Amino acid sequence: MTENARNTLLILALAVVILLFFLLGHSDYLANASVLAIFIAAELMLAAVLKYRRVFFAVLIATFLMAGAHLPAQGVFLQGRWVVLGIAAAAGLPIYLKNGNYRFGTFHLFAFFCVLSAAASAFVSQYPAESRLKAASLLLLFLYAASGARVTVPAFRPERFFHRVLLGCEILLWITAVCYLALRSEFLGNPNSLGAVMGVVVVPMLLWGVLIAETTGRRIRLGSELAVAFLLLMSSFARAGIGASIIASLLLCVSLKRYRFLIKSVAAGLVLATCAVAFVPHSVHGPDIGSSASIQSAFLYKGHRTAGIFGSRQSVWQQTWDSIQQNPWFGTGFGTSLISGDLTRMHYAENHTDSWVQREHGNSYLAIAEWTGLLGMLPFYFLVALTAVNAARVFTWLRRTGNAFSAAVPAAAIVAAGLFHAMFEDWMFAVGYYLCVFFWAIAFIMVDVLPQPAVVYAPDIVIPMPPRFAGAAASGQ
Repeated sequence: MTENARNTLLILALAVVILLFFLLGHSDYLANASVLAIFIAAELMLAAVLKYRRVFFAVLIATFLMAGAHLPAQGVFLQGRWVVLGIAAAAGLPIYLKNGNYRFGTFHLFAFFCVLSAAASAFVSQYPAESRLKAASLLLLFLYAASGARVTVPAFRPERFFHRVLLGCEILLWITAVCYLALRSEFLGNPNSLGAVMGVVVVPMLLWGVLIAETTGRRIRLGSELAVAFLLLMSSFARAGIGASIIASLLLCVSLKRYRFLIKSVAAGLVLATCAVAFVPHSVHGPDIGSSASIQSAFLYKGHRTAGIFGSRQSVWQQTWDSIQQNPWFGTGFGTSLISGDLTRMHYAENHTDSWVQREHGNSYLAIAEWTGLLGMLPFYFLVALTAVNAARVFTWLRRTGNAFSAAVPAAAIVAAGLFHAMFEDWMFAVGYYLCVFFWAIAFIMVDVLPQPAVVYAPDIVIPMPPRFAGAAASGQ
């Protein structure tokens, strides 16, 4: 038995003994369903920590996803996600440092500056307690992304991690397809959330799977799943999600010079878009679009041609810009906005903000400018710029080598889609939202899997020496 196995058994045995003594002394807790649920959750967390490298990333993302889903137990996950994120950060850092080959660079330094900026902005917020909690959540996220998320990626075969992510996307796709198309249960709530999940994560990952599939059967299966994912994406009429998937698909196909595949995909996409308008039942929370509407009217204008393409965004963009002008230097406080009205009569804004002092901004980059001001937003913008540069480096390398099997390729596709999508949705620094957690974990992982310059070995080169040095070398001097 290995030392790690012995340590695991000792920890489990000690936990069982402590639990038994506790229950024997407080037998009334056995009749309390809430207490039993807490004990079960604690045991599951302990098991996940013991298998941290393999399972904790999936546990974290699943917890945040369940917190954003409209399910009966949503309230439990809304509270429990912060516990899981705290455990992920607290357990991930020592595991990462124990490896001995840890590496922190400019990217991680700017992430640390972002946390400092968020904490500093809390002091000028009209809701300092709320803002401090938001800043603490950002600290936990970046701490986990800089340590725990990175240890989940195997050092020698990092692409294995993304194959597991691909499998998770397939499972999520079929659950979503059954709920939305068969049961008509929109568990993700707002159609924009469906568009975000499909456009930023599922479609890019499935497309990467199709491009690297080594067998015909696997290619057909993943291609069929890609069609279903795109149909779900189109049925959401979420233009930001559709645009994000198009950006990621173009970058992948053009970088790999798969122009014929790209043309076929465009044709198939038009057919699926027509099916989404004419045949797929539309969401009750989405725009009112008739089955006879044209593709242009349905997807560009959402049935409101007179308002223009950005009609639904102009008012929130203007409101955010006015707030920036009122608080230009230090902002309104990280994660908080100036809200007028009686807070006791207000409801939570959205699942990913779960705050009474938050509102829609329609743009993640404008949101962070309002929260932290023109001074505080600089580290955030630098971090986003470094993320974009890393993704550009991957696609440039992919164009030159054509090696789609690299772990950096799906990471860059997700990051590129997320950077575009954040231009029209304000989730990028809303830590409570599952897409924010997933995006930054992938962005930090991408730093480690970036393609390195190839080492070229040249044959020995004989450098002629002047006669006087040659004579000295021959005499052994």
